Amino acid sequence: QVQLRESGGGSVQAGGSLTLSCVASGYIYGDTCMGWFREAPGKAREGIAAILNGGSTYYDESVKGRFTISQDTSGNTATLQMNNLKPEDTAMYYCAANLDPRVLLGDWFDFGNWGQGTQVTVSV
Repeated sequence: QVQLRESGGGSVQAGGSLTLSCVASGYIYGDTCMGWFREAPGKAREGIAAILNGGSTYYDESVKGRFTISQDTSGNTATLQMNNLKPEDTAMYYCAANLDPRVLLGDWFDFGNWGQGTQVTVSV
């Protein structure tokens, strides 16, 4: 069983920054990714960032250059630094673990294990 606990969401104005953190516990498979996906009302679930063993990363085009994902050496903590936030970034953000490395190619066919989510709201 895997448990993920997200923190750091909130409300900011456009152009602002937020940092999301995620701590995973339980069985984390080796050579899998941690990542973040988001869900907004009326929109499809969207994988936005992923990282493998603190190295290789993936970013969706919508966040590339603005968001940065990182992972600590234990591999159980992932952070998403979000800069220059836009109203279209408003969504519930979920941390995910045990992601297939295909997410690094943008193939989010499975979302692994995820937490309860944290809300990010960006106002104009």
